[in-house]
Amino acid sequence: MKTVGIIPSRYGSSRFPGKPLAMLAGKPLVAWVVDAVKKAKSLDDVIVATDDERIVAAVEAHGGKAVMTPSELPSDTDRIACAAGDFADDDILVNIQGDEPLIDPDIIDRLVARMKEGDRWDMATAVTPIRNSADLAAKSVVKVVLDRDDGALYFSRCPIPCDRDNEPDLSGGLYARHLGIYAYRGGFLKKYISESPCALERTEKLEQLRVLWMGGKIAVIRTEDEGIGVDTPEDAARVEAMLLKRN
Repeated sequence: MKTVGIIPSRYGSSRFPGKPLAMLAGKPLVAWVVDAVKKAKSLDDVIVATDDERIVAAVEAHGGKAVMTPSELPSDTDRIACAAGDFADDDILVNIQGDEPLIDPDIIDRLVARMKEGDRWDMATAVTPIRNSADLAAKSVVKVVLDRDDGALYFSRCPIPCDRDNEPDLSGGLYARHLGIYAYRGGFLKKYISESPCALERTEKLEQLRVLWMGGKIAVIRTEDEGIGVDTPEDAARVEAMLLKRN
């Protein structure tokens, strides 16, 4: 068994073209992400999966490893599987967003630990508490309902669970926000990418619903860290200030 962290990184972005190569405190964004992910103790290797030679060059110039993947791949999940190459069924592949240079490596280690609890879980992901009604209502914030073992029952862009009679109580830990990081078991990932998107996935625009539709089991870890992504040049400036302060 091996555990590999894979960072999808595409050059194109509608809001921020060339985002992976944006310079933050003297280093491209993608290199900051690689450095942060390498601090996770559970990973045997860290790879950037990209469709652009410029990103490969930037990663390698800063001591990282990158592989080219076809630009026509339909999703980051397919890009993960492609970049991993000939992986075994018991390998664990961690999909880490390429725009979070401040990611806490402990979250990666905790995801891997949950996957190693046994063969019960096909995937693992993370959630953080929903703290205000605006986030609960926002379609851009993905909500998760969990079972008693912190397994995912459903993901939605709608406010779930629905409190039929009262205003939702956000203080009790019932309302959880999904964070975009995943760990996959190799054998299940092969099955996943062979399936076409299901009606739930197409409706909510959430890939993880295909997993539940297939009968897959998704473990969830809880964290207080909401993460700080870079989606715009303004975000980049804010994160750069934080990196400078940290370093």
